[in-house]
Amino acid sequence: MSLPLLSGLATEIIIPVCALIGIVFSLIQWKLVSRVKVRGEANGGPLNKDKNGYDDYLIEEEEGVDDRNVVVKCAEIQSAISEGATSFLYTEYQYVGIFMIVFAILIFVFLGSVEGFSTKSQRCTYDGARMCKPALATAGFSTIAFLLGAITSIVSGFLGMKIATYANARTTLEARKGVGKAFITAFRSGAVMGFLLAANGLLVLYIAINLFKIYYGEDWEGLFEAITGYGLGGSSMALFGRVGGGIYTKAADVGADLVGKVERNIPEDDPRNPAVIADNVGDNVGDIAGMGSDLFGSYAESSCAALVVASISSFGIDHDFTAMCYPLLVSSMGILVCLITTLFATDFFEIKEVDEIQSALKKQLIISTLLMTIGIGIVSWLGLPKSFTIFNFGTQKVVHNWQLFLCVCVGLWAGLIIGFVTEYYTSNAYSPVQDVADSCRTGAATNVIFGLALGYKSVIIPIFAIAISIYVSFRFAAMYGIAMAALGMLSTIATGLAIDAYGPISDNAGGIAEMAGMSHRIRERTDALDAAGNTTAAIGKGFAIGSAALVSLALFGAFVSRAGIQTVDVLTPKVFIGLIVGAMLPYWFSAMTMKSVGSAALKMVEEVRRQFNTIPGLMEGLAKPDYTTCVKISTDASIKEMIPPGALVMLTPLIVGILFGVETLSGVLAGSLVSGVQVAISASNTGGAWDNAKKYIEAGASEHARSLGPKGSEPHRAAVIGDTIGDPLKDTSGPSLNILIKLMAVESLVFAPFFATHGGLLFRL
Repeated sequence: MSLPLLSGLATEIIIPVCALIGIVFSLIQWKLVSRVKVRGEANGGPLNKDKNGYDDYLIEEEEGVDDRNVVVKCAEIQSAISEGATSFLYTEYQYVGIFMIVFAILIFVFLGSVEGFSTKSQRCTYDGARMCKPALATAGFSTIAFLLGAITSIVSGFLGMKIATYANARTTLEARKGVGKAFITAFRSGAVMGFLLAANGLLVLYIAINLFKIYYGEDWEGLFEAITGYGLGGSSMALFGRVGGGIYTKAADVGADLVGKVERNIPEDDPRNPAVIADNVGDNVGDIAGMGSDLFGSYAESSCAALVVASISSFGIDHDFTAMCYPLLVSSMGILVCLITTLFATDFFEIKEVDEIQSALKKQLIISTLLMTIGIGIVSWLGLPKSFTIFNFGTQKVVHNWQLFLCVCVGLWAGLIIGFVTEYYTSNAYSPVQDVADSCRTGAATNVIFGLALGYKSVIIPIFAIAISIYVSFRFAAMYGIAMAALGMLSTIATGLAIDAYGPISDNAGGIAEMAGMSHRIRERTDALDAAGNTTAAIGKGFAIGSAALVSLALFGAFVSRAGIQTVDVLTPKVFIGLIVGAMLPYWFSAMTMKSVGSAALKMVEEVRRQFNTIPGLMEGLAKPDYTTCVKISTDASIKEMIPPGALVMLTPLIVGILFGVETLSGVLAGSLVSGVQVAISASNTGGAWDNAKKYIEAGASEHARSLGPKGSEPHRAAVIGDTIGDPLKDTSGPSLNILIKLMAVESLVFAPFFATHGGLLFRL
């Protein structure tokens, strides 16, 4: 086998340098955002011209409003949102920290017991002629990797939340100058999160590999088996972040909408609504912190799956460090590509009209995909030998570098297709959502029927895209090809997260504009930003679900190999019972999360009603509502309600593996993957369509939309009900399901040696 053109030394320099470039770029973006002042400083000056010759005045100056007063109000609201989000995350992380310690001990005990806590070297699993490090070492290093992944995931989510709460009021204030200024502030803030997460994830993984290599030396099989704990740590924290944050945000959102919009007929984000601060807090802890942890988990798992398979292929056998690090080189190139792509949105072009927002975000996806295709070609040419072998269920399959290039590209382009299909089915610019809005003429029932039908139909093309990706990548490079296709879909994660985080930041900006009593013209601009962000959030969820399907399949293949299973025969009772139970789990999980949202929302509705009924002058705007109580209700409910769904996901592989063995567990993983992807896509898109159908009626931008409005009309009330039903689907159950399928797979992979040695107790009786 030939050697790659890129030397090992060059690889060791390039990967950390690219990660550091990503961190530095994110800090530069943060510095640019921080130039917008929110504490007591008027944010504008006299009339002047921007670089395109457009007037850069403040709307308040034009309308004679006290600018300083507006800024002070925005600062107060931003502070309340930030404090609420920080308080929730601190509370959540206390519980998650306990789980993290307990589960780390469990990993060490279970994996250490495989060889009776022996400290003697053992024969390698895939090469009996060689000696590998003891199982106790794998147990110890897997535990360390788990803790590293968990901490990185927590930090990623927390940093994302802090950046979002830092940027929301600044976006509002920039909206006074024009929609272009507000867009750049929101997008730059999202880029800070995207680049920090992508760079930190890559850097921590690279450092962990090099530190573990000091002990493992030539035992690359053991080293990369231990590294799988990194992906497990990342996804387990993401599960609690997604579920807890999703319950929090939807409890507040549903409570605020049902009482405020439907019963009291007041605008969204009206400061008289007691749940409005909790609703804005929820956007940050659910859609920002949760999404950040989720996509970090997908990135970590796809990287780990690829590294595990590569370690027992010619890369690992020949100790070719550059080829072994091919997944990390792809991620490094992704950071550079996303950096260039971001400049197209913030520096090379400037948005002047509201209609340009959606196309600017779509261009980010297209530009990053085109540039990344070239980048993958460069990395594949420099970082891979012309031909090599990949482990394929007991045999070594000969693969060429151009074939692996196509594997990564097919995942990359499948992600773009999923993104555009998601946009088509969730954006109110296209007929599917407009049809849902039109169905509101006859009430909420037909709105629900049309929305469900749209969600089911939206599954078709993404599933075909995923299926083609799986077939092509497996034919070319077996399970390694599938892992690299997943990484290809996630290679532009920095851009994906930037456009995803942009949505909640814009949503918060609109809420702050409403609560601060700013001009309706500013609210129109923030609403336009929010409407575009609603679609980008759905696109982000589509990416997350699509990549989760590929990641789960790659992890499934690694689990089957590591557990010593030759074939997974669905006709055997052991496997089939696992298959049918696994297919049921996404429904069980969704039922738990949706009921949790319903229970928490019920408490919120009762509290909001109580305040409207008992606080004199609240409806007239003469008294302030008690925001703190509503924030506490959401916090307490989400912390309490996130535990049962989390336990279901984390305990299922352990119970099935110990009691029924690896064959049944393989059936559970396959069933949950096949079922979970369908349910997740339909739930996310149905909820997104209902939300944008409501916004379509509220905006009244076309003759058709105006015929359904205005706010408060019967079609609008029906749309609000549909949106309320869809909230837990698109922001709690749907996004959490992709974590379910990949988390169970990576957990099974980590514990595979224990299940293979000690599992299947019931079948031994």
